[in-house]
Amino acid sequence: MGQSTIDIGTLIGSRICHDLISPIGAINNGLELLDMSGGAPGPEMDLIASSVSSASARIRFFRIAFGAASDNSMGHDEICSILNDMTQGGRQSVEWGVSDAQPRSEVRMVFLALQCLENAMPYGGRIEIDKTGDTWTLHGMADKLTVNEEIWTILATRDAPSTLQPAQVQFALLPLIARDEGRRVIVDSGPTHIKLSF
Repeated sequence: MGQSTIDIGTLIGSRICHDLISPIGAINNGLELLDMSGGAPGPEMDLIASSVSSASARIRFFRIAFGAASDNSMGHDEICSILNDMTQGGRQSVEWGVSDAQPRSEVRMVFLALQCLENAMPYGGRIEIDKTGDTWTLHGMADKLTVNEEIWTILATRDAPSTLQPAQVQFALLPLIARDEGRRVIVDSGPTHIKLSF
């Protein structure tokens, strides 16, 4: 997968997310209007509202992680809003420890790394994200980790096996984007923690 392939893939990701965010936003607006007009409250409406909120959060996250990165910066509040919405009601908690605005290209790498950590923490846990100088560190902690060595090796080798599943695409994409940014992904793990830095 070369640079041109990444560019095409991220443009596709941006297009899909861009096209989906509008109808999902319209559904959410419709639900709010129903609520204001006193229409059909109940568990069914709550389920629809919860599902729309979850879908919207995922699309916002995916738009950064898999979309085309620009030279723009993302502020602390915007990043935390996306992460909070993504993890609401989930098994993982995420703490964003960076106070100032960050380049969108770097946030994209962090979001991909976050998905890698989530893959190793199916039973839940805590993820802390920090930046020292130019180096990002994501530290995942959990009582139980599930680390597929074949998949995690991709971060160092950049060689994705043909058996790679769609849910694991972040493992193939992160090291290539990191390389194009002049970075290398380093993994450090133990029985109850796993750390990614680049």
